[in-house]
Amino acid sequence: MPQPSSGTLLFVGCATLDSIALVQEYPGADSRTVAADFATAGGGPAATAAVAAARAGAKAAFAGVVGEDEEGDRIISGLEAEGVDTSAVLRNPAVKTGASVIVVSRSTESRAIVTRPVPPVHFPADSRFHELVRSAGWVHVDHLGWNAVADLQGLRISVDAGNPIPSFSPEGVALYVPTIERLRAEYGDQLSPEALVQKAVDAGASAVVATAGSAGAWGLERDGVPFHVPATAAEIVSTLGAGDVYHGAILAAVAAGLPLAEAAAFAGRTATASCAGLDGRSMIPRQAITPVLTINPTA
Repeated sequence: MPQPSSGTLLFVGCATLDSIALVQEYPGADSRTVAADFATAGGGPAATAAVAAARAGAKAAFAGVVGEDEEGDRIISGLEAEGVDTSAVLRNPAVKTGASVIVVSRSTESRAIVTRPVPPVHFPADSRFHELVRSAGWVHVDHLGWNAVADLQGLRISVDAGNPIPSFSPEGVALYVPTIERLRAEYGDQLSPEALVQKAVDAGASAVVATAGSAGAWGLERDGVPFHVPATAAEIVSTLGAGDVYHGAILAAVAAGLPLAEAAAFAGRTATASCAGLDGRSMIPRQAITPVLTINPTA
């Protein structure tokens, strides 16, 4: 991995305002269900990753598009309360801010999401985004943020590929963090996790960490050997946003200079801790990044 970076970590893509209900079982049609808890919180892959990085001590900024509405106001104020720079957020009066209603089931440890789509992410040439992107130590993008940086040169890019990205290639990506399921869809479901991360490196990524929920994560750097980081045991309230927290935490750790395997272990612990909350952000720990673990390569 590259040497530690002192620059801003710029997170580009999706931000939403989420309303979340915790129930024992999913409601049926024409039913009335008593919720164990409710929460309203900021969400979205890139925005939540920015919060996770900020809580890990990184200097973080978020760039995206929101409407000139109450939801947009609350998203921006929530990010600023976490110390995230929102100067590159565009307010577009012609669109409605992305929002979701989410029902979390205790019995299945799963969730159902009804969402209002996030506005397209596009930044004019004279926008604050281009000033930030030129000076950023890293630029992290989700599936909506990718097109904003795909044609820019000289960036150290981290990619959240948990959601499909049309026409995406990991060529030139410094840190590629898909799910194992995404790699199987791309390269074939008969391959081992070690073979899948090797395929992603062969396709041009400098470093790959592929997550697999309770099975942990597999990683590989170019010219390195594959490693596996087991998942951290936890009592789970909701897994909402856990993948996004993982992305912010691993980038903060890599930018701070941790070896990739230790960064993946740090991200796994951070994402697991976040699952103690109903929303994706409230239980993200505030913690210093220090090397704590050595991971043995897989056979």
